[in-house]
Amino acid sequence: MQAARRITHAASSPAPASNASTAAAAELAAAFGNYLAAERQYSPETVKNYLRDLSELAQLAKDKPLPELSTAHIRSFAARLHQRGLSGKSIARYLSSWRGFYRWGCRARGFSANPAIGIRAPKSPKGLPKALSVDHAMALLDNAAPNPDDPMDARDLAMFELFYSSGLRLAEVIGLDVERKADSRGWLSERDAEVTVIGKGNKTRTVPVGTQALAALARWRELRARFCVTVPCSEPNALFLSPRGKRVNAGLIYTRLKRWAQRSGIPAKVHPHVLRHSFATHVLQSSQDLRAVQELLGHANISTTQVYTHLDFQQLAKVYDAAHPRARRADPEASRAERGSDKSAEAQTEPFKVKPATRKARA
Repeated sequence: MQAARRITHAASSPAPASNASTAAAAELAAAFGNYLAAERQYSPETVKNYLRDLSELAQLAKDKPLPELSTAHIRSFAARLHQRGLSGKSIARYLSSWRGFYRWGCRARGFSANPAIGIRAPKSPKGLPKALSVDHAMALLDNAAPNPDDPMDARDLAMFELFYSSGLRLAEVIGLDVERKADSRGWLSERDAEVTVIGKGNKTRTVPVGTQALAALARWRELRARFCVTVPCSEPNALFLSPRGKRVNAGLIYTRLKRWAQRSGIPAKVHPHVLRHSFATHVLQSSQDLRAVQELLGHANISTTQVYTHLDFQQLAKVYDAAHPRARRADPEASRAERGSDKSAEAQTEPFKVKPATRKARA
């Protein structure tokens, strides 16, 4: 609960308005944050995201109290977000958060209606998830050359190996604890070579951990014990710690992963979810078992997992285009040159065509 209050205080910062409306919005945000953390049992990162979206609503509303907003207001706010250049997916997330807030408000605070119901975000083109090639994934984890005696390098390698080995989400890695406790959102069992997390929708899943990831985790835990002797650790049960002894946050992981990718010479933009996509793509390419990948990723619906079959098909299509003589995409000049070279090759091999009499003589 205290963590939820800290998040609420940090994330709920509506735009300047009258003191009364600002105080009212802050009080609503605090109560909504406590509801999400205590009753819905959302992770601190999820609560923070909800409250950030609610803060944006308060800024758009200005002096207008949140309970008095109408459907026309919400539709106007969504249009303004679109004018700023936000994608349909981002606007849909805002609308989802606002619907959740008003749904809670109608039940707990007597709001008259939910003005966000029925408003849809503009459609955006569906992009396929970006995954690293196997070579790039190996380069990231093998060639980044961390200092084995630097606790932060050891921590990074353990985190990134775990992302790729087990396909965890960013919030799931952040929430991992050293020991399982009543309020733990995730924990590691090195003896059983598996990690258990409470993911989206408060669903628990257990995923295997690979040998390389286990070795990296063992090294990090060894250095972590020494690190906590020299640096006061305010969250002693957090598995992954920042240089200040606190639980790592999303910004730190993004920054460190970007640095590792640059150091490894990977041209693609690499972020934590790319490692999750890479895990799913490479497992599917090897196993062809879509249901197993769905379980490993923790997807509620198989249709969410099916997007990785498109990635697999793209790779197969590239191989087909490159290898099949009737599928090559060549310009007319190249095609003519290729046909000419084929004729030259036939002319060169013609003298080597022997007649039956010659073959009999050589025999």
